[in-house]
Amino acid sequence: MPYQKREFPNKFADLPKEEKIGLLRTMIRIRSFETRVEELFLNRKIPGFVHLYIGEEAIASGVMANLAKSDWITSTHRGHGHAIAKGAQINRMMAELFGKKTGYCKGKGGSMHIADFSIGMLGANGVVGGGYNIAVGAGMSSIIKKSGQVAACFFGDGASNRGTFHEALNLAAVWKLPVLFVNENNQWASTTPVSYATSVARIADRAKSYGIEGYTIDGNNVIEVYNAAAALVEAARKGKGPALLECVTYRIKGHFVGDPEKYRTREEVQKHFTENDPIKRYITYLEEKGVIDEAGVEAIEADAVREVAEGEKFAEESPYPEKEDAYNDLFSFSPNEFPEVVK
Repeated sequence: MPYQKREFPNKFADLPKEEKIGLLRTMIRIRSFETRVEELFLNRKIPGFVHLYIGEEAIASGVMANLAKSDWITSTHRGHGHAIAKGAQINRMMAELFGKKTGYCKGKGGSMHIADFSIGMLGANGVVGGGYNIAVGAGMSSIIKKSGQVAACFFGDGASNRGTFHEALNLAAVWKLPVLFVNENNQWASTTPVSYATSVARIADRAKSYGIEGYTIDGNNVIEVYNAAAALVEAARKGKGPALLECVTYRIKGHFVGDPEKYRTREEVQKHFTENDPIKRYITYLEEKGVIDEAGVEAIEADAVREVAEGEKFAEESPYPEKEDAYNDLFSFSPNEFPEVVK
């Protein structure tokens, strides 16, 4: 669907060279992690389900580059990219996917429930639309504590049709909470195209209903994402309230690894990836501007592959949780204190 682009101040232009390269490094680290995770899952080394972020790396990278470590994010079932961009450790993420005790949730959460409060990652969420009200709560705490923190809530196009979307935007608007709602419109809600299930041409148009700003941008252009996020995060931090940022992208992989994808053609997918791979587009830009050369790109790619391989080794060598750990972390008290509760 065509859309009118909104122009934001070009703060990307003022970034030091290393920070511009840093955006590329984040995108490549995400791609490398997801590529290897797909291989591991298909080789039955990872249990459960895996939802890949391949082709959407520019959104997490561009938004997170404008957040402080103390700022919060809420994620989705497709959350590996968000976690990596916010600063999560590759080895602990891989261990969690393997179901190992050294993982972020001690091997109990898996792919869809990675969280690390120490970096502001309030959790990926297996519930569609489950992150909205958590982000609103975080924004509310920022107002109460006068901490200046901002919450970014990531969600897909399908999740914009859930009731929690409307609840969260309304309350955030009423109380002018510092929340940036980031819609990753990848065109598909599982097997349903966005054009079939959504009542508006652009999800960002729904912002008008709540009296807040709503913008649609090219989610495969990391520079555009960076500039939009920079302006909206700064506004939220200054007390101007929430905003809705729709990042138009495309889900290159199936809804989950193993999805037969009978609802679309391989030609359609390949066309989108060939024309709009966000990493290739950004590399071309950086090379044309003389910011990086081919050798520099290859070095970043090699570092990412090595980091992921080390994470995989860490995961494989880590122990599984003990059966005695099954009830740990389920209650706010120790099961040993109240054995009758867990009989």
